[in-house]
Amino acid sequence: MNQPRLAVKQDMSRVLELIQELATFEKETDAVEVTLSDLEKDGFCNNPKFVCFVLEVDDFVEGIALVYKRYSTWKREVLHLEDLIVSEKFRGKGLGTKLLDTVISYGKEIGVKRVSWEVLDWNEPAIKFYESKGANVMRDWDVVHLDESGIENYLKNI
Repeated sequence: MNQPRLAVKQDMSRVLELIQELATFEKETDAVEVTLSDLEKDGFCNNPKFVCFVLEVDDFVEGIALVYKRYSTWKREVLHLEDLIVSEKFRGKGLGTKLLDTVISYGKEIGVKRVSWEVLDWNEPAIKFYESKGANVMRDWDVVHLDESGIENYLKNI
């Protein structure tokens, strides 16, 4: 198994496959709207919207970690880990640790004050993994989203 590396545009088709695999795992198969073209355009333009690390096994991408910077009113710049995905057949074999190690090292390298991410409350293996790495899983916080429809409905009422 190799060390994680920065993704290149040619990796995005496999990245999209892993995103879709995660959506299936999370019982949200139809929720993925991002396209290959979106990933290629958004990740490899003059001002990339994300950084993606990939991890290969036998020259095939089996894990990814996709991150981007955010701004915290309390901490200043933070790194948000949008997704850490390991293909199902390679879970529990150390790929997630290598990817998380890379993300945390990258965060330190770019000088962020915090690395943050979400985990589903029913995904106990992931929660245990993150806690074993020293992460604080803040179970008293709820994630709040407005999807496109919610945004439209909100704006109709102001």
